Amino acid sequence: MTRLAFPIPLLALALASSFATPLPAAQDFERPDGWQVRFDEPGASEDQLEMFVSMPPGWHVTSGPAAIYWAPEMEASGNYRIEMEVFLFEPHQGMREAFGFFAGGRDLDGDDIEYTYFLIRDGGEFIVKRREGADAPTIRPWTGHDAILGWADRGEGATAKNILAVEAARDEVRFFVNDAQVAALPRAEVAMDGIYGFRVNHMLNLHISRLEAMPLDP
Repeated sequence: MTRLAFPIPLLALALASSFATPLPAAQDFERPDGWQVRFDEPGASEDQLEMFVSMPPGWHVTSGPAAIYWAPEMEASGNYRIEMEVFLFEPHQGMREAFGFFAGGRDLDGDDIEYTYFLIRDGGEFIVKRREGADAPTIRPWTGHDAILGWADRGEGATAKNILAVEAARDEVRFFVNDAQVAALPRAEVAMDGIYGFRVNHMLNLHISRLEAMPLDP
């Protein structure tokens, strides 16, 4: 059983403002079956992860070190679209750490790890990067966009909600936040076939209510 990092009543009140589905009881918050976690730092361990649990709808993460999270059956190739609905809780001490999803994952538990990732951060910016073994080249640097909602944009809500998406078409890969296209890249420059999952950097408190892949018409 994973220990919760903050009181259930406070969490329930915050989530209830965003989700119509009733929350499960505290004892039902358990680590997702079959999921794997890989940290960026070689010496990091799951002892440093505050919380990673199934919490319908979706999953809740209170992160320690930066990491990727995935289930083995989460694979997408060819022409497809991935959507992620994610809720940001109040950033720790105003930190602007990044979160989002990755695709095209290969050898995720090995030395030749490879994936493409699409992240946003509080303050309304996005980035597209690659992981290639020990290297992490930037494909599109941090760029501001009005479609990205930050903590200050939540209004009276308890969370800031964003929907991230990528459309991997035959010749082009398009990136979206809240239905606005924020970037497009030639598919030949972005490896997109493989495992997908989500990526959460340091000290973030997130609820990922949906992460799914679906076919995309050619």
